[in-house]
Amino acid sequence: MAVNTDTKKSSAAGADAADKQNTTAKTEDLEQYRSDATGQALRSNQGVKVSDDKNSLRAGARGPSLLEDFLLREKITHFDHERIPERIVHARGVAAHGYFESYANHAKLSKAGFLGEKGKQTPVFVRFSTVQGPRGSADTVRDVRGFAIKFYTDEGNFDLVGNNIPVFFIQDAIKFPDFVHAVKPEPHNEVPTGGSAHDTFWDFVSLQSEASHAVIWAMSDRAIPKSLRTMQGFGVHTFRLINDEGVSKFVKFIWTPKQGVLSLVWDEAQKLAGKDPDFHRRDLGNAIEQGNYPEWEFGVQIIDEKDEHSFDFDILDPTKIIPEELVPITPLGKLVLNRNPENFFAETEQVAFCPGHIVPGIDFSNDPLLQGRLFSYTDTQLSRLGGPNFHEIPINKPVCPFHNNQRDGIHRTTINKGQAAYEPNSIDGGWPKETPPAAKDGGFESYYERIDAHKIRERSDSFSDHFSQPRLFYNSLSEHEQTHVVNAYSFELGKVQRTFIRERVVNEILSNIDLDLAAKVATNLGITPPTKQSVAVPEIKLKSSPALSQQNLLPDSAKGKKIAILAFAGIADEQLQAAKAFAEKHEITVMLLGETSAPVNTRKQKSIAVDGTIKGEPSVTFDAVIVLDGDDVSGSILKNGAAVHYLYEAYKHLKAIVLTGDAAKLLDSLPLKQDAGLISNSSFNAVETELLAALKAHRVWDREAVAESIPA
Repeated sequence: MAVNTDTKKSSAAGADAADKQNTTAKTEDLEQYRSDATGQALRSNQGVKVSDDKNSLRAGARGPSLLEDFLLREKITHFDHERIPERIVHARGVAAHGYFESYANHAKLSKAGFLGEKGKQTPVFVRFSTVQGPRGSADTVRDVRGFAIKFYTDEGNFDLVGNNIPVFFIQDAIKFPDFVHAVKPEPHNEVPTGGSAHDTFWDFVSLQSEASHAVIWAMSDRAIPKSLRTMQGFGVHTFRLINDEGVSKFVKFIWTPKQGVLSLVWDEAQKLAGKDPDFHRRDLGNAIEQGNYPEWEFGVQIIDEKDEHSFDFDILDPTKIIPEELVPITPLGKLVLNRNPENFFAETEQVAFCPGHIVPGIDFSNDPLLQGRLFSYTDTQLSRLGGPNFHEIPINKPVCPFHNNQRDGIHRTTINKGQAAYEPNSIDGGWPKETPPAAKDGGFESYYERIDAHKIRERSDSFSDHFSQPRLFYNSLSEHEQTHVVNAYSFELGKVQRTFIRERVVNEILSNIDLDLAAKVATNLGITPPTKQSVAVPEIKLKSSPALSQQNLLPDSAKGKKIAILAFAGIADEQLQAAKAFAEKHEITVMLLGETSAPVNTRKQKSIAVDGTIKGEPSVTFDAVIVLDGDDVSGSILKNGAAVHYLYEAYKHLKAIVLTGDAAKLLDSLPLKQDAGLISNSSFNAVETELLAALKAHRVWDREAVAESIPA
């Protein structure tokens, strides 16, 4: 049968025209929903013009935030419900169970029961996270890390929800949605994932100078931690601890790892993001499975109420630290993680933290960021976990009994007896009843604080210094840490497309922190270096704080380190046994890596199984590399491009390298220079002391300039 092609062409043309018409109609329909804010007033969702979008409503400039602030509540409520079901921030997380053990009876400081008895252990669940990226992003991106602890105390749950840096990017919670909108991937292309090297982030922080302190921490090595086990944790805000006599003291909460405070180098962090995007969660899980339980010391900085105003800064300002030289840390106990979750979703994903979950003996300060978080976190869980009963999910459930008159709601699992769901009642004998605070194990009582102030949207003048503490931080870093800060700003700003944003960061932010820092970054970006500060920065008494440098927070041992031994045919039996004995003695994980997965024959023709391959277990996942003596092992290495690259990469990343016996001949063929971390000798036993010292030092920083020329 003949086909009329003209008819088919005509029909196709008609269909195309109809599609175009429909597309045009749909596009026109959408236009009514498009919004261009250019030239428009800032208004609420109800159309009310906003006069101040920088400060929440509070009782006096340093007073608590007020619940009646409908603008704050509208803004944060909308923000809290922007993502379903993934967390808006801190979506990428990993967690573990453990316990907190009090060093002593701290009743003079706080009446909190978990601090009131020496040796008392309290179950905890700890979740670590990145801030910017979604659940599928990489672990090792440059970012602040969340550090949240749920204490299952005998008096109820206490959530300490902090970060691995002690300051935050904003001073008032009303700016939190703005900050997160700026740091998240850009809305038109969802790029970048898991990083902050883009225009919207730098536009915001360059216009919001209070962010300068947190930003320089984020540009330091703190933002690329070696592992979750080697991060400090900070409560960020100032809290109160209250004893039985009602005496209150201001405190800052700090966790310090026994494993040392250690970081990756930038090239290593980038390569790990590709080779093992789950590096941090794998490291934490494996350490616990191997019995190498991570441990932190929990401490507080204590400030008497009479000393509240005796510093160069305001202790209620979340963009400020209290230097340890001014207020030392008082140790309270230790945190140990000793059990991995059984189910990621049921535990890690469903755990709900809230700064408002406190117990008697702990209370809040008037920190305006903390005040907003008290509302925001609970509000967020209503969206994420489907309603008001998220506290009944097993991972969130207190270990002590809880009874109240709250009923029903989605996902309710408690079956309540009795007819009365109100207080007071006589039908059920008045139960459950209030517990007076004066009674033994009394009920919660808020601190008796006098407040007499005007309702006002205003930032206290004591919050106005945005640069002296970033300068203190930069001045406190070692030379190599300062170099890394310069490199980080240069890299991040190099990704910013708008030149005026780069110039603003250099001229209006970095110039006020340190002119030399500004000049180095400007040179790297091709910007004219500034010659003066853009604002007057107050002089503070403390010029540097050694406690801020990671170089002063190294571990006392090599416990938990991970070493690769490159194994080739003919490896010396005695030296292999010596290396394994060394690792066992110092609680170091060692992996034997072969050219393939096949067993390797030793010099004595003993067949030994390997733990992995050189290509499958990259050097970026280890702390040191060892090549032991063997039959022409140097020749075997030189013929193997992957093995040569392995040594180059470890050298470039400033790690310890041991070459013994015939392997030491590699120094004649490869462009590797001996230093405190590149150790060679005839036998392994002769290098043990040097290797241990190099592992404790974490990196060979003196090698950094030389290593730049290595082709890895």
